[in-house]
Amino acid sequence: MKRHRLANPRHGFYLILRAEDQATGAPDPVRWIDPLMKHQGIDYRISLLRAAAFHGSSHQAAMVFQVVVPKQLRDFEIGRHRLQFLYQSPMVFAKLNQPDFLRQMKSDAGFAQVAGVELTLLDCARYFHKASGMNGVAQIVKDIGAKAKPPVLAQAAADYENSSVRRLGYLLELAGHVRQANALEPFVKKAKTAVPLDPSVKPLIESLSESHEKNAKWKLVINESVEIDF
Repeated sequence: MKRHRLANPRHGFYLILRAEDQATGAPDPVRWIDPLMKHQGIDYRISLLRAAAFHGSSHQAAMVFQVVVPKQLRDFEIGRHRLQFLYQSPMVFAKLNQPDFLRQMKSDAGFAQVAGVELTLLDCARYFHKASGMNGVAQIVKDIGAKAKPPVLAQAAADYENSSVRRLGYLLELAGHVRQANALEPFVKKAKTAVPLDPSVKPLIESLSESHEKNAKWKLVINESVEIDF
């Protein structure tokens, strides 16, 4: 077999390149992520931008293929594809990576595990810095939030950081998905202090942080204006 007909994303794991794969250097990762992770002996779920696109967020032209795993793994590139692995603690991951919270993404090579709408929203809120920032998350919430089942959303949210759940609740309410937002409102009672909507935004002068609007309902400091394309 000719050398250029093989790709090697991980030691001991090879991909056979078809003629249509030559332009991108490797097949779409959805075709081979499941056998790769089985080869590695690691459970996984496709999430964030690719999952959001799968569930109908038309704004998400995912340039990166993001996978949540219960182990620290290095990101890698193969051809034009960039794979990014997001760590979730094994205990939390085991509770969430269950059939009730997952869906199957089909390709011509088989199926791969993808986060359901509810996990996609929660993962985006948790790993917002990897999901095009808070404005990117807000757009995803607007696009697919209505598809989330409130009881399932609340059940899954119990295993996420309270601050992430409150941020998601605020964004759901902002986007007009009231039923889904209401399902997360009980989590506010567990919060002791208000946190910034966007923790990555640092004020130029410390005193300016006091001037930000506070949202008492979600116990958030609105330190970033959110723009959603309706």
